Amino acid sequence: MDSLYKGYPVGYLITWQSVGAHLKGGNVAAHQQILIDGQQRITALRAAVAGMKTVNKRYKPVRITIAFNPVTEEFATVTPVIAKSREWIPDISELFNATSTYRFVKAYLEANPDADSLAVEENIAKLESIKNAQIGMISLNDDLDVETVSEIFIRINSKGVPLSSADFAMSKIATYGDRGRNLRKLIDYFCHLAVAPHAYEDIRENDGEFCSTPYIKEIAWLKDDAEDLYDPSYSDVIRVAGLLGFSRGKASSIVSELSGRDPETRKVDESLIPAAFDKLEDALLQIVRKYHFENFILTIKSAGFIAADMIGSKNVLNFSYALYLRLRGDDTLSEGERKRIVRRWFVMSMLTGRHSGSFESTWEQDMRRIGSLGAAAYLKQIEQSELTDGFWEVALPAALETTSTASPFFQTFLAAQVKSLSRGFLSKSITIASMHQQSGDIHHIVPKDYLQKNGYPDRADYNQVANFALTETSINISIGNQPPTIYLSRILDQIETGELVIGEITDELDLERNLEENAIPHGIREVDAASYTDFLVVRRKLMAKVIRRYFESL
Repeated sequence: MDSLYKGYPVGYLITWQSVGAHLKGGNVAAHQQILIDGQQRITALRAAVAGMKTVNKRYKPVRITIAFNPVTEEFATVTPVIAKSREWIPDISELFNATSTYRFVKAYLEANPDADSLAVEENIAKLESIKNAQIGMISLNDDLDVETVSEIFIRINSKGVPLSSADFAMSKIATYGDRGRNLRKLIDYFCHLAVAPHAYEDIRENDGEFCSTPYIKEIAWLKDDAEDLYDPSYSDVIRVAGLLGFSRGKASSIVSELSGRDPETRKVDESLIPAAFDKLEDALLQIVRKYHFENFILTIKSAGFIAADMIGSKNVLNFSYALYLRLRGDDTLSEGERKRIVRRWFVMSMLTGRHSGSFESTWEQDMRRIGSLGAAAYLKQIEQSELTDGFWEVALPAALETTSTASPFFQTFLAAQVKSLSRGFLSKSITIASMHQQSGDIHHIVPKDYLQKNGYPDRADYNQVANFALTETSINISIGNQPPTIYLSRILDQIETGELVIGEITDELDLERNLEENAIPHGIREVDAASYTDFLVVRRKLMAKVIRRYFESL
C-alpha cells in the first residue's frame, strides 16, 4: 500500500488465458485468466482496499485491516491503540467504499481540528487515488502449451520462495468450478490433518462449503490419527495421484491431462477435461481412504521401518503407496502378495536410490512396465539386474563406509534388526524396535574418546556407521570410554560372578547371540586401536549379510 501511495512500482501480475476453465456456478469461461504470479499482492489489495476477508491458518475468515495516518502519511496494520487514535484512519477500506469523499474528509478534520486541513485533504486524495493506480500485467496467450506455462510458473519466485509444478497443479485443479475447488481442499485438508489432527474442528467450523460435500467424511478419520510415519505434503499427494490416475510422474503432465491436452495429438480437447477430473477424484479418494492408508503404513512397518526418521526419501514412500493402491485393482493378487511386492519394492528402492535424481521419468517407465509385465515379474527383473552378488558383497559394504546415520543403507540395517526382533547391543531383553519407539543411544562400539586418544582424531574415522550400534542409555554410560578389550572382559566376569556391571547378560551363549544380532564379529574382544580399521571392514561385510538375509525374507 505504501509503494502504491508513493507511486512506486509493485511488480507485474502474470496471468494465463485458460481455455475451458470452469467458473463458480457451473459456467465455462472462454477467457478466464488464471493468476500465475501475484497472489499475495491481489489478496492484500482485496483485504485492504475492498475490505474482503482472508482465511487464516485455522481456516477462519478474518479481516486484515490497514490503517493510514493522513498527517504523517504512514501505513500500519491496525492495533487497539491505533483504532482509538483520532489521528489515524483505522480502516482505509472505509474511504474506498465511502459514498462521499468530501464527508469523509470533513469528519476527519472535525475529529482533528489542529491538523493542517490542506495537507490532510491532499493526502487523503492521494490515498484514494490508489484505486486508479496502474499495475503492470503480463498475459500469457491461451495458445501456449501447458508445459511452457508450467515452466514459466516454476521459474518465478514469489517473495524468495521457489514455486513448484505441484503449486501449478493445485491452482489448475481449483479452476474447475466448485468441484475443483473442493478437490483442492480435499488435498490440502488431508495433508494438514495428517500433521495436525486438531485442525478438523477448525475446518468444520469455518468451511461450510467443503463440509457440505461428501469429501469431509473421507478425511474425518484423521481427527483421531496420531501416526507420523508418512505425512504427505500436497506435492506428495499430487505425485501419488498422478501415478495412480494417469501413470504420469511429472506434475506438469497432470496439468496437461486436466487441461484436456491429448497426449497423442498434443492439442487441447475440452471434451477430455471431465474424464480427467473423474480420474483425479477417483485417485484422491483412494489415497485418503482410511483402510488404504493405514494398511499401507502397516505394510511399511512390517518391513521394519517403524519410524519416520528411518526413511530419508519421501519419494520412496510416494511411489510405494501408488504401487500399493494400483495393485489393489489387480484381482489376481491376494492381499498378502500385494504387501510382499510393496515391501520388497520399498526396500529395493531404499538400497538402490531408484527414486532419486531424475526420478519422474523412471516412475513413468516403471508404471508402464508394471502394467505390461505385472508388478511381481518386473520387480524380479529389477532385482536380478541390480541386486546381484556384486551388489551384496562389494557395493553394499562399500556404501556402508559412511559417517551418516541417515544413510539409507544404515537405516535399512536397523530395519532388518527391527524385523528380526534383534536386541540392542549388550542388552538382554530390550529390542531395537522398542529403543526406536522410546529411547536408545547410538553407541560407538569402539568408543570415540578412546579412538581420539589413540590415533583417530578425525570424525570421519571414529563416526563410521560400522562403529555404531543401538544400545540402552545405561549400557552406554557403563561402557564409557573403555575399549572392547576391557568392557567385554568385564561382561565375561559378570557372566562368571552373576554380579551385574554392564547390562544384564549373564550367559556366554546369550552374549554370542547378542553379538550376532548386532552383526558384530566375535573377534571384538581383541579389537583395539591397532586393529580398528580391520574391525570396520569385517563389520561392514557382516552388516551387508544381515541386510541381504533380511531382503530375501521379505
